[in-house]
Amino acid sequence: MVSQIESRAATPGATLRALARQRSVQVTAVLWVTANVLVLLLAGRDLPFDWPGVPGTSVDHVIGTNLALLTGLALMVLVCALTRRRDRPDLTARAPDLATTRRETVLLVAYGVLALMVGFALGRALGWHPFGLHLAGSVVGAHDHVGPAEALTWAGYNLLAYAVVPLVAFRRRYSAEQLNLVSSDRRGDARLIVVVLLVESAIQFATVSTVVGQLSPRQYLVGLPATFLLYLAGAVLPAMVFVYALLVPRFLKLTGSTATTVVLGGVAYTLLHVWDAWTVFTSPTDAVLSVVFLFFVYLTPGMVKTVLTVRTGNAWVHVWAYHALAPHTLIDAPHVVDVFRIR
Repeated sequence: MVSQIESRAATPGATLRALARQRSVQVTAVLWVTANVLVLLLAGRDLPFDWPGVPGTSVDHVIGTNLALLTGLALMVLVCALTRRRDRPDLTARAPDLATTRRETVLLVAYGVLALMVGFALGRALGWHPFGLHLAGSVVGAHDHVGPAEALTWAGYNLLAYAVVPLVAFRRRYSAEQLNLVSSDRRGDARLIVVVLLVESAIQFATVSTVVGQLSPRQYLVGLPATFLLYLAGAVLPAMVFVYALLVPRFLKLTGSTATTVVLGGVAYTLLHVWDAWTVFTSPTDAVLSVVFLFFVYLTPGMVKTVLTVRTGNAWVHVWAYHALAPHTLIDAPHVVDVFRIR
């Protein structure tokens, strides 16, 4: 099935038909439509979330998330077009035998759940927000105060839990190539990074509030590097190692389907954000809406990152093309400037 979808000789129409036959694609499409209906049925005019950085009614947000899905799908098509002539690495060969892959995947998922639970308990014990993959106030903004100690502890915990510990454990048995940490085509990767970064940055400028025009010269000079480093440690490297270096090759080995791997990569990325500070679980309706919007917000970016990894065999590509700079440095610098009181 992988060869059927990825064959360079396949026409675009044949590729789309092959994708449409994939059960994972069909299930994802049905669930996405169902989620849209749920929001329209359950939500009032306003969603129960604190999103000061992304104002709008519930209908506005439904429209926005569907436009974001279309944008993400377009980016995936662009990535496939830019890599169509490349010799793509065999990620299944980088994973161990099937029994070992299955065992390691189960252990990784269990470890991820444990890390999320510890992050929740640690954040609450210190009187802060639970530690998920995003610092409170990331991208969508927040009215809650976040101080330097919380931001630094969040970044340190995530870097240790999702990047350092798993990487140390797996590097004992696997090479950097087997973990998608080296490039097999540096020039091709560099071109892909530049194109995707420019396109995604243009989309961010056109659709959301960015750092442009919001800071003083000193805040730009200090705040941009601070934002880059904080999110590199707290969000970007943890996602890169845990999802795209470790889980994605194992998803592909277990499923034998690129399409299913892309969906599972998006799901794994989404679930790492379950403690986002804006989620509300005080009532069944709010809980359902929170879960729905977690997937609305993160499933598509997670899938784009997976496509970048599968097509290049290099987990670093998505770091520079579609995570560290856009959106985080581009959008979250004003938030970091406020957190660290940079004047």
